Amino acid sequence: MCGIIAYKGKKDASKVVLEGLKSLEYRGYDSWGIATVADSDIKVVKKVGKISDSTNISLASGNIGIGHTRWATHGSVTEDNTHPHLDCTGKIAVVHNGIIENYQGLRKQFSSHKFVSETDTEIIAHIIEDYMNQHIPFDCAVAEAVKFLKGRSAFVAVDSDSKKIVAVRKGTPLIVGVGEDEFFIASDITAFFNHTKKVQYLDDNELVVIDNDAEFFKAQGGKIEKRVVEIDWQPETAAKEGYKHYLIKEIMDQKDTLYRAINQDEEKIMSVASDINNAYGTFLVGCGTAGKVCMAGEYLFSKVAKKHVNAYVASEFPNYNHYLTPKSLIIAISQSGETADVLEAIEAAKKKSSKVISLLNVFGSTMMRNSDKYLMVNAGAERAVVSTKATTAQLAVITLLTYATVGKLQEGKLLLMDVAEGVNDMLNPRYEEYIKKLAEMLKDKNDMYIIGRSLNYPIALEAAIKLQETAYIHAEGFAGGELKHGPLALIDKGTPCIALVANDESKDEIISNAMEIKSRGGFIIGIAPENNEVFDYWIKVPDAGNASPIVNIIPVQILAYHIALLRNHDPDKPRNLAKSVTVK
Repeated sequence: MCGIIAYKGKKDASKVVLEGLKSLEYRGYDSWGIATVADSDIKVVKKVGKISDSTNISLASGNIGIGHTRWATHGSVTEDNTHPHLDCTGKIAVVHNGIIENYQGLRKQFSSHKFVSETDTEIIAHIIEDYMNQHIPFDCAVAEAVKFLKGRSAFVAVDSDSKKIVAVRKGTPLIVGVGEDEFFIASDITAFFNHTKKVQYLDDNELVVIDNDAEFFKAQGGKIEKRVVEIDWQPETAAKEGYKHYLIKEIMDQKDTLYRAINQDEEKIMSVASDINNAYGTFLVGCGTAGKVCMAGEYLFSKVAKKHVNAYVASEFPNYNHYLTPKSLIIAISQSGETADVLEAIEAAKKKSSKVISLLNVFGSTMMRNSDKYLMVNAGAERAVVSTKATTAQLAVITLLTYATVGKLQEGKLLLMDVAEGVNDMLNPRYEEYIKKLAEMLKDKNDMYIIGRSLNYPIALEAAIKLQETAYIHAEGFAGGELKHGPLALIDKGTPCIALVANDESKDEIISNAMEIKSRGGFIIGIAPENNEVFDYWIKVPDAGNASPIVNIIPVQILAYHIALLRNHDPDKPRNLAKSVTVK
């Protein structure tokens, strides 16, 4: 969600921080700001809107700075509510990700201070100020302030007198970058990756004090040692590489990322498969798109392995915590590895001594470090808020696991290799142009429906998400068999409906469902290996068998992208949404 970057070193901090904020734009934001320590003063610049829309930005020079991209939660989108926030003296600046659940009570408790914003964040600066007024050193004052705050959050504070930076993590990610006589703190490695690949991870309820060195402490007190880890990640995967938007670039990346997802260490795959076979209760847990991957996984385990696993939306998982035992297995799926609700599910599992395995795309993430085992889906950096290549990579790894649990890993790999080859052939300029023509036909539609059966029912739900978040279309996904139980009432002349068809036992039934819609005036878009007379517009996909969810979602990704462009929306940064949902 919001982005944080802080710097202390020999370089011009304002330039380093501004560069870092630009790297964090993909996370989604509505305003941004920078605070630079210049001599013994703090100079602040705040702007509403995108960094790229700001011209003639005048930033103070100095060697210490903090910055923030804000996604509004408490308080409207205004410069006053934009971070960084200052204390009454103007000597302390704070940037913050997350939510302080008890901020209203704290504002009353510290009402003697002058508040200039509507945010929950500003209270942090004033609590620190209150303790420093009692002649408590800055870093100790920050540690005291932490004790007041309830909820998942992370913040960075800077003091212009001591020239120290202190960062605190309570459930929301912060990473320390270690350079030559310089230090970075960020919510995402991409913010400082051009400067250093060496990092130190802050875990929950820990803080770091940056002065001449980086010293780590437990929030409750007590110094701790942190090892320096070198990150193996290729920054070129985060570039647009000639494409107009990250989203279309990442859609096209699937020609390569599927191969990388399939190319797993077979011993690791078989080890996880063994854990699934030996578990007494396996739970797939994810949010949003990853939640739909979990649903597809539930179908795959049933169809391929004849095994019962349970798929849950992570935010609803607390209702099922009582199922967990030391014999249970949680398979958590997340692109970022920082999704708040998924992390809470993992915490619940740990309390019950259940085993946790994560499917991830970001190395070193909190989920990775909190899991007993993990598998990387290897999609590379995904910068568009809308997930595409990470989704199909997750589906590929889940497919491998289902085959591995019944001793058919090689069969699963061969299936997926054929699918990857088919996707490679599919993603070409003519194919994109063909889908763009459909986008031109649909750009003025306000409602769209997607139907699927079996493995493609979860993909119908995922297709709806793609159209909602990218094109801002009211889209809904349904199980084909549910049409007569309500959704048919929504169909009138010209209503677009996408039918996701696989060449399996559900084929005849989903075609019949499409006919039901067409007979009521619906416009049928068939995504299928073969054409059918019921389709008004046919988008061909490879015949992928049990991997049909992978090939069937890709045309919808392309369609959503082109409708977004035709409707003058930014496909990389959908309104009201963020890449990594690190708060509940």
